[in-house]
Amino acid sequence: MPYKLSATLLRHTSDVRAVASPTNDLVLSASRDTTAVVWNRSSTDGNDFNPEHTLQAGSRYVNAIAYIQPTDDAPKGYVVTGGQDTVINIFNLANPRNDPDFTLLGHTENVCTLDVNAAGTIISGSWDKTAKVWKNFSLAYDLKGHEYSVWAVLALDEDQYLTGSADKTIRLWKQHKTIQTFQGHTDAVRGLSIVPDLGFASCSNDSEVRVWTLGGDLIYTLSGHTSFVYSLSVLPNGNIVSSGEDRTVRVWEGDECVQTIVHPAISVWSVSSMPNGDIVTGASDNVVRIFAAVEGRWASEADLKEYDGQVASQALPSQQVGDVKKSDLPGPEALSTPGRKAGDVKMIKRGDVVEAHQWDSASSSWQKIGDVVDAVGQGRKQLYQGKEYDYVFDVDIQDGVPPLKLPYNVTENPYSAAQRFLQNNELPLSYLDQVVKFIETNTAGVNLGSGNDEYRDPFTGASRYRSNASSVQNAQPTEYMDPFTGASRYRAQPGPPQAPAPDTNLSDPFTGASRYSGAPAPAPAPVASSPTQKVLPVTKFFNFKQANISAMQAKLFQFNEALQHEISTSSLAMYPTEISSFDDIFAHLSALTETPPRQPSKGLTPAHIEHVISVLERWPASQRFPVIDLGRLLLGFCPDAFGTPQVKEKFIEALFKASEWEAPWTSPLPKTRETNILLLFRSLANAFQEGTKLDNAWLVKLFESLGQAPYTLLSKNQRVALATVLFNISCGGLSSPLDAGIRGQLLTALLSVLSSETSDSEAAYRTLVAIGNIASVAKQSGSVLGGAEAGQLKQLLRTVASTFPEDRVRGISAEIFVLLV
Repeated sequence: MPYKLSATLLRHTSDVRAVASPTNDLVLSASRDTTAVVWNRSSTDGNDFNPEHTLQAGSRYVNAIAYIQPTDDAPKGYVVTGGQDTVINIFNLANPRNDPDFTLLGHTENVCTLDVNAAGTIISGSWDKTAKVWKNFSLAYDLKGHEYSVWAVLALDEDQYLTGSADKTIRLWKQHKTIQTFQGHTDAVRGLSIVPDLGFASCSNDSEVRVWTLGGDLIYTLSGHTSFVYSLSVLPNGNIVSSGEDRTVRVWEGDECVQTIVHPAISVWSVSSMPNGDIVTGASDNVVRIFAAVEGRWASEADLKEYDGQVASQALPSQQVGDVKKSDLPGPEALSTPGRKAGDVKMIKRGDVVEAHQWDSASSSWQKIGDVVDAVGQGRKQLYQGKEYDYVFDVDIQDGVPPLKLPYNVTENPYSAAQRFLQNNELPLSYLDQVVKFIETNTAGVNLGSGNDEYRDPFTGASRYRSNASSVQNAQPTEYMDPFTGASRYRAQPGPPQAPAPDTNLSDPFTGASRYSGAPAPAPAPVASSPTQKVLPVTKFFNFKQANISAMQAKLFQFNEALQHEISTSSLAMYPTEISSFDDIFAHLSALTETPPRQPSKGLTPAHIEHVISVLERWPASQRFPVIDLGRLLLGFCPDAFGTPQVKEKFIEALFKASEWEAPWTSPLPKTRETNILLLFRSLANAFQEGTKLDNAWLVKLFESLGQAPYTLLSKNQRVALATVLFNISCGGLSSPLDAGIRGQLLTALLSVLSSETSDSEAAYRTLVAIGNIASVAKQSGSVLGGAEAGQLKQLLRTVASTFPEDRVRGISAEIFVLLV
């Protein structure tokens, strides 16, 4: 009977990197979601498995899992896990908890493979190029000798062990000494499994499975996989099962593939077999699956049909199935000719669509495995110095000299990869931007998955890069193109979801929610834990001053160089006097933002500001980002540089023009404009701080300009920044009372925001605090808000407290109510 789907186990939220199935009723899985899950069969005669325990000892990927048979101390056995945190954790299944019962320390890099023998001896392999043998939860042997990462381990008995490595070799160890080296694979060895009465099997990134005797003889080679082979297992009847990057699990009888099980996932990371012959797999689509060759354990017809549909709906990159010339392909009639062997792939043309079908010898039929599309990005991982990368580029630096290797993962910050490459090859860091551009150019179009491996934005030190937003399928509409490259996009720092809470730390200026790694600053108002806790008025201004000066400087001059080297834009590049002024500005800001700050050696003058204005007026919109953001820091750190209010007003007017404020407001806003407006708002927020003198005439113009923006077109981040501008103006009105007309305009703007805001509590809260400041001043002066204003405000307070049922919102609303009486 052929293998068919038996059960689908859903719990993980990221790739399932390892599975184990020590009994017919127990399945163990490890995932990149940082957890391991213990699954138990719900009934002895059923197919369903329930997630009985979820184990999470840390916050890094879990990449390997194994099982220790029951003992007197652990009547249900132990689960053993290893991963990126470099430790091996051991959990007693009789009383599982996140705090492991034993922790084995010794590896210095990712623990990527584990095995346990019948006596409970553990062997582990790591990216640190070693394997380690642990007895009674203590280190017994340190197996050193491989040149690169140890990707596969196998305990033969108490004193003999096999290890497979990215150095393409397999070693047989007697205690801590190598007694045999097996050579033949042409790429990294990824998996090992005992083959009874013969020896053992190995699999490799060279797409082959090899069966060996322990004496070193190669018995036969199993060829059929079309990409990396990651994992092996041996069924009770002696057949071998393998899984890999080509989306398949293959069942081998002798040297022949008798069945190919296609998965609706790119990578089938791990395969295991149960004592009853069922096959367990873990894949990149976050799912654990069980396949059975006994009809009584097959899933329902509806579930089988749904699974076949998932497989058939996959889009296959053309490089996975070979070169495709549509005009030479046959039509559906070609499927009437049987395949020659299991796993044969035939492509047909059905209309304008190219379909891939695979021959299933068990059912003697062709099964659709997907539609063929042009490839995007890399089709499989590559190894460099024993570690997995999405890309390994050859970089030519000199004629006649071998190219240098540049490894890169698409979830990696290109700046980090570039810096590592330059340092490892002792190249000048002045090449940093060139290397980054090379990476981004050659990885355009890569589709990224989610995950926790995102990196810090080199510009702000807070937000994080993800490559190529245009290819991300699940991008949120409020995200926007990275203004550094025009291709990457920003993401907030990952973290556990939290209930809405008062923002008592400086908000990340790219998300309005994530937190800076730098020193925190007070939020607009403390927590109002109850309506009776008085927080008004709030006198502390809220400013956006976090920065990475060196990265900002590098990006700005990179843009300038790009303009200079194009004939059509060379006239837009900075003049020598402007370059000198920008150098002065960056030196000044670097001194002020150091920890601790130091006194700049040279002051800034209105002449420096004029040069920034000139660049803002000349540069293309897509390259203004670092200049506008520089304006944010000038307004925040260098208010004296403007000299007179007129220069400051001219500068802010230039920021409005640079953000294309007068252009028509259409939905959605172009990404470049969205970014520039966000930075405009944050610059305006910094224009109001302690000691700022409020100019009534200029404030009138400012409110008129801000009123042009349709609030509903603004992103969440822009709304929070706009609310901060209004809040800071209200803070200025506490020390220098606002003119009645200005107060009226400010209150009108705040009420407009409050009536329009229905989704973001942070913007609503900052708006409420600003209204509270106005009401406080009115109460203290004996001139309470007018009847019409008070009536509208009371209604809005009831609405907002209902829309955002948070303690801080209800508390500040209650306090404002009191001030209106």
